[in-house]
Amino acid sequence: MKLSDLNELDINNIASWPMPARAFVIALVFVGVLGLGYWLDIKDQRASLQQAEAKEQELRQTFETKAKKAANLEAYEQQLAEMKESFGAMLRQLPNKTEVAELLVDISQTGLASGLEFELFKPQAEVPKEFYAELPISIRVKGDYHEFGNFISGMAALPRIVTVHDINIEPIKGDSKLTMDILAKTYRYMDEEETGGAQ
Repeated sequence: MKLSDLNELDINNIASWPMPARAFVIALVFVGVLGLGYWLDIKDQRASLQQAEAKEQELRQTFETKAKKAANLEAYEQQLAEMKESFGAMLRQLPNKTEVAELLVDISQTGLASGLEFELFKPQAEVPKEFYAELPISIRVKGDYHEFGNFISGMAALPRIVTVHDINIEPIKGDSKLTMDILAKTYRYMDEEETGGAQ
């Protein structure tokens, strides 16, 4: 078949065309159908497949993370139990309302046992926090360094939590003694009625 024969082909009677021309048209139609099928259907499916593959990777990572947590669940539960026990022990170191007066007596007795002379022992107003209240106490004592050290050490040894802030030590004119001003803070656990059940 020559190129000049292509001009003589009747478009309305493809069946009479020579075999190479028919094969070419069939191949062209086949490629066109494949291209159209890809454009209309497969392209969207490929996009969906890519999204599904990305989702699969995300789910795999989530699964691996959760599997690691599940594998360590026993250790996490043991750690949580230890933390609850530790928190309970700390809460027991916070006095309740009825024990605050005893704690104040313990602090003053610790100072007297250390050989100090109290010039000021003034509990201040409570400062409420999230689940506890701070009880600041202004203290001024008279003594020497060793007595001050014994007093601070004695407060640290009390079964309840007492912290010491704003320490100021000054000499007394005409005396071998010193004065020490401190702000001692103890803490009281507030029950749910006091916190309004906000815990």
